[in-house]
Amino acid sequence: MPEAGTVAWIFPGQGSQWVGMGRDLADADPEIARLYASADEMLGFGLSEIIFNGPDEALQQTPVQQPAILLTSIAYLHALRKREVLPEAGFVAGHSLGEYAALVAAGALAFGDALRLVRRRGELMQEHGAGAMAAVLGMAPDDVAAAARDARAEVANFNAPDQTTISGRVEAVERAMALATERGAKRVVPLPVSAAFHSSLMAPVAEAMRPEIAGTAFSVARVPLVGNVDARFLVEPQALRDELIGHICGSVRWVDAVAALGGAGVTTYFEIGPGKVLAGLIGRCAPGATVFNAERLLAESSSAS
Repeated sequence: MPEAGTVAWIFPGQGSQWVGMGRDLADADPEIARLYASADEMLGFGLSEIIFNGPDEALQQTPVQQPAILLTSIAYLHALRKREVLPEAGFVAGHSLGEYAALVAAGALAFGDALRLVRRRGELMQEHGAGAMAAVLGMAPDDVAAAARDARAEVANFNAPDQTTISGRVEAVERAMALATERGAKRVVPLPVSAAFHSSLMAPVAEAMRPEIAGTAFSVARVPLVGNVDARFLVEPQALRDELIGHICGSVRWVDAVAALGGAGVTTYFEIGPGKVLAGLIGRCAPGATVFNAERLLAESSSAS
């Protein structure tokens, strides 16, 4: 296995969920079944039933989707470690919501606290849902940022050198989409989201989450989290709290985070969570890196046993 200093565990964010995720693991492993049951008990409703059996419309709801992705990411982490197919990491990172799972993995945040926080985060984001988002493909990030600025929209995610998302009020995002198209974007796609995430419209969410996060116990992270906000390496509790508040309105600078990890010597990434969105982004941000996807690793380890 690769040395820890060359390995990063990365955790996906909202949109990576699918009905049935984690069900096979829970059926096969009583410890993981208990993890899902404990989440139901902590939250006071049948989250695992929705995750395992749907309907999809229920799983898509932001206050359900966010704890569902966190819970399943931690279940995948437990399963990978138990099957001894996951090397220790020198760093962790998460895409927006994924930062909570990353902090649980790094020992900085208790699972129950993370679950409670993301449930509240999802409730607030649904409550303050407004605006729109769109993905701009095949255009330089600086050019997308200029189009967004000219339209009075904002950049939500710098996902890859050729993929940037914009966010803001509906009319601003529509204008930014038109400008990006006029200026040479290969493709502009409106996103099926309930709010303008990672924009100033989320300021009420950030302010409401501030006391929730301030009142939660954090520990020094065992390994650094590379943050979304400015790709800094974070281990201290207050810096981690600030990151979780800052990324609500701030851009997710995933390209910069991957560059920082590469600069620190990371050559191997393990995407731990449902889906394979981050594996695709890493392939475009760091073409020479090796990327492993949890779902594929778990499937391969099951077939080999």
